[in-house]
Amino acid sequence: MTDTTPAPAPEPQPPPPPAASGGWGPKGKVRHPAAVIVFSIITLGIYFLFWTYFVFKENKEYSGDGVGGVIGLVIGLVIGVVNLFLLPSEVGNIQEKGGTEKTVRGVTGFWNLIPIIGFIIWVVKVQGAMNHLYE
Repeated sequence: MTDTTPAPAPEPQPPPPPAASGGWGPKGKVRHPAAVIVFSIITLGIYFLFWTYFVFKENKEYSGDGVGGVIGLVIGLVIGVVNLFLLPSEVGNIQEKGGTEKTVRGVTGFWNLIPIIGFIIWVVKVQGAMNHLYE
């Protein structure tokens, strides 16, 4: 004769940890805006593509939000003008999420309408805002 008593019910498992989205991860690298500008000019924009990848990646790892490095780089390669508005928008959203005042927004990208000087102002504003986040 076999035993027909039911096996004991397994103990309930704790819920899984919350998703990474919306959390605070490692801080990104602090970069000097002048270095970004000079290296971008010397390398004819190649450094700017590396910078684009890394800042989008670091922002995503830090805040849990945003497009991330690969998508940011693809956008930069295909329709680069979008990143001039997207990056400051993401940085401003991270500032707001962290409880600080937005110092950059999507409209910061309009600085690039001024040839050369506008790009310099844009990099100083955007990289400066990221440096304040990561210091």
